[in-house]
Amino acid sequence: MKIVSYNVNGLRQRIAQFGSLRNLLNSFDADIICFQETKLRRQEVTADLVMADGYESFFSCTRTSEKGRTGYSGVITFCRVKSAFSSKEVALPLAAEEGFTGLMGCSQTSKDNFPSFMEDLEEFSKDELLSVDSEGRCIVTDHSHFVLFNIYGPRAGNDDTERIQFKQNFYRILQKRWESLLHQGRRIFVVGDLNIAPFAIDRCDAGPDFDNNEFRRWFKSILLVNGGQFFDVFRAKHPDKREAYTCWPQNTGAEVFNFGSRIDHILCAGSCLHESDDLQCHSFIRCHVKECDILTQYKRCKPESTLRWKGGRSIKLEGSDHAPVFTTLLEIPEVSLHSTPSLSARYVPMVHGIQQTLVSVLMKRRVSEQMKSCKMAHEDISMGSTCERVLEPVDKAGSSATGPSECHFSPSQGSEGSFLESNELSKGSSQETVAKSGNEYLYEKPITRQCNESKKKARNSQWSQLSLRSFFQKSTNLDNGVNDSCANYSNNQAECSQPDPHLHKTPAVFDHSGTKQYELDTDACDQDFAELNDSSTKEEKSNVASLEWQRIQQLMQNSIPLCKGHKEPCIARVVKKQGPNFGRRFYVCARAEGPASNPEANCGYFKWAASKSSKSRNK
Repeated sequence: MKIVSYNVNGLRQRIAQFGSLRNLLNSFDADIICFQETKLRRQEVTADLVMADGYESFFSCTRTSEKGRTGYSGVITFCRVKSAFSSKEVALPLAAEEGFTGLMGCSQTSKDNFPSFMEDLEEFSKDELLSVDSEGRCIVTDHSHFVLFNIYGPRAGNDDTERIQFKQNFYRILQKRWESLLHQGRRIFVVGDLNIAPFAIDRCDAGPDFDNNEFRRWFKSILLVNGGQFFDVFRAKHPDKREAYTCWPQNTGAEVFNFGSRIDHILCAGSCLHESDDLQCHSFIRCHVKECDILTQYKRCKPESTLRWKGGRSIKLEGSDHAPVFTTLLEIPEVSLHSTPSLSARYVPMVHGIQQTLVSVLMKRRVSEQMKSCKMAHEDISMGSTCERVLEPVDKAGSSATGPSECHFSPSQGSEGSFLESNELSKGSSQETVAKSGNEYLYEKPITRQCNESKKKARNSQWSQLSLRSFFQKSTNLDNGVNDSCANYSNNQAECSQPDPHLHKTPAVFDHSGTKQYELDTDACDQDFAELNDSSTKEEKSNVASLEWQRIQQLMQNSIPLCKGHKEPCIARVVKKQGPNFGRRFYVCARAEGPASNPEANCGYFKWAASKSSKSRNK
């Protein structure tokens, strides 16, 4: 069995990168795939984002819009199965739960009904407990042999006391849930982005105060090597491996020099599946974990990528700022016969929309085909065809007495399977209209409202861009006494053609069928030339503006300082952190961030833009 954990940094973007959700999932060739930071809002979740053939999915989205943030966080677990019903596969969970407090989707109103593991959390109110699960940071799936936690841990800045408190509550309550399950004799897997690098070896720039971080101390305390109950599976398999990072800063290009941190983890706790009391010879890691590693091939920066400071600034790197991690398990036996839990995306009504009957789907398809047929008939009319659009009654089988050259609609079906009366569909039909120009005529038979709408859509898409002469047709039609509705129709259908050889002074305008509509004034043609001259003037102004913009860009380019380390043009950035310098621009070295010992990496040059004192410093 293979388990993969991946912070996708936006599931939509990863699906677009791979072409489809199924392509993305199949690329891992794994049984259980856990995504974090999906950035999906619950009301926007659709089947193409959470469902794929051969997989069952369980998702959680943020339910809060605190500080105006929406569509952030979010986790989803995909389980590859051959059958969603009556299956013995371990990948298909027996049960699933959104969040880890046990309160999501429940209606408890008192502490007496709270899950037993919360007995030591009396200082938290129900609202505080629910707020921990309100950001869509956890999905729990029970696979019989183990319970899997898909976690996206919160991030907290050093000076953000509110988020620090939230992160403390998050991990304290989560640990209580783990301890409760382990006390029951269950095995636990914890996978995901915990936003914590536990050891100095897991961080590229670990300083002397690295170990003083309270969350880092908490992480170490739950590990078996420090008296806890969890294995860090990666470190158990690669205890001394350095530069094994899973996350890199997005804006510094640090992936080029592998300058990052390991914050994506796979942890496991619990006894071996073998029946033995000799724990030293039979640990879960020794008996059931074959390997655990980082899938570096999913990194954004590839060896063939053009470096940013060598002309690759405009190239957008595809992929997440994280790399997936995986583990492979051995000797995991099948489980008892079971089916997909009710939390699966297949049972979420909003994913599929309103369920429709087979009859309604077939009727909509038939109406769609008849709409296309009517559109074709309409085009034939514009080419001189004598086909008439008439509404004919249809029987229950959908047959009609209409001839092959006639276009008709069958009544549409309502949501309850009933048919609308034919007179409902024929409302809005107009009387026969005859547009006369000279000795030629343009006929229009009564048509249905639906056909009118289809015709308008066809005209809008086909005649969205008209010639200059077509703008003068309406006024001429009004002079000929044609009503507004017919004029609007003929205006959109009319097209400029070459002047009639028999008319020496006044050019004529013809429709598609060759029928002459009216004659165009020579004054209108003079106005056409005026319009063309005005268009050429606008083009000249546009060229002048383009040259001016190029001049401004050149001046800006000349004002960009050169970094002291490489003598190369810097890049401009803006301070986004709230404070006295918020919104202020500055210049830094354009190269990717890397270790200070590497001369090819960022030299640390810094300079404020538009600073009177022109202060600059080297880091």
